[in-house]
Amino acid sequence: MILLDDIIIKENNKANYVALGSFDGLHVGHLSLIRKAIYVAKERNGNSMVFTYKNHPLSIIKPEFAPKFIMNLQYKLECLKNENVDVVVIRTFTKEFMRMSPEEFVRILSVDYNVKGIIVGFNFKFGHKNEGDIELLKNLKEKYGYELWVIDPLKYKEEVISSTRIRKSILEGKVNEARNMLSRPYSIRGKVNHGKKLGRTIGFPTANLGFDERMVIPKIGVYYTNVIWNNSIFKGITSVGHNPTVNGQDLTIETYILEFDSEIYGQEIEVLFLERIRDEKKFQSLDALVEKLKKDKEFAIKSKIFIKNIKF
Repeated sequence: MILLDDIIIKENNKANYVALGSFDGLHVGHLSLIRKAIYVAKERNGNSMVFTYKNHPLSIIKPEFAPKFIMNLQYKLECLKNENVDVVVIRTFTKEFMRMSPEEFVRILSVDYNVKGIIVGFNFKFGHKNEGDIELLKNLKEKYGYELWVIDPLKYKEEVISSTRIRKSILEGKVNEARNMLSRPYSIRGKVNHGKKLGRTIGFPTANLGFDERMVIPKIGVYYTNVIWNNSIFKGITSVGHNPTVNGQDLTIETYILEFDSEIYGQEIEVLFLERIRDEKKFQSLDALVEKLKKDKEFAIKSKIFIKNIKF
């Protein structure tokens, strides 16, 4: 996969067929665009291309309304590589980009990136003040010499799948719904930090996940999770919350990994959220907490959901 990071290169040797969008989360709707671009490019002996941004446009237009990420850039690029996309263009969305006219954006695609085919979603908007739309893309086809494909929306439970809807599901703790719309579990990656190590004293040592606060964090509670470490997958119980039983203050993501005894401080793990088990609760004693954790562990042991096909 060729990565063009804030670079404009004229690819004149092969035509490029580009899927356009922010693609936060790379949900099943996004993948339908990308896979169409791959199919068309192969059919026409060209390159499949994805054109996206490093930062969400709202981070420049209205920073106070910029959404949390479903997927960081590194993970997005890994997924695009696994999809066998030929070329990925990642541009920083700037004020200059914000002021660009819709036709100028189309000209850049056609001239600077040799785009001969554009694949977009049904509600795609672009250019200054989102003045560009599907109708304009149709009108400019002949002038700039490209083909156009508009992909119909995909639905889950009779509603259109979108990044906004997925964020809402995650924030509400409905991680099973998010999994169905993403086609994979929602996950958070980070390094294991030293915590208070109270879990060790009660027989439930936890990995304290250092996480990017720009990511969407699931609703406070206890979750059944899978944990990826060192190319292996384990079952886990993950608490998102403030540890009220021991008077915790800061928000933490702590995971008890089943059948695991390795020392992993400073190492990266990925926590995949599969099911919400219960709300966070302040227990009257550590003994009461331990009894509840034993039931949580039993839930994880009995769960038949186990991710086996993650590409490392």
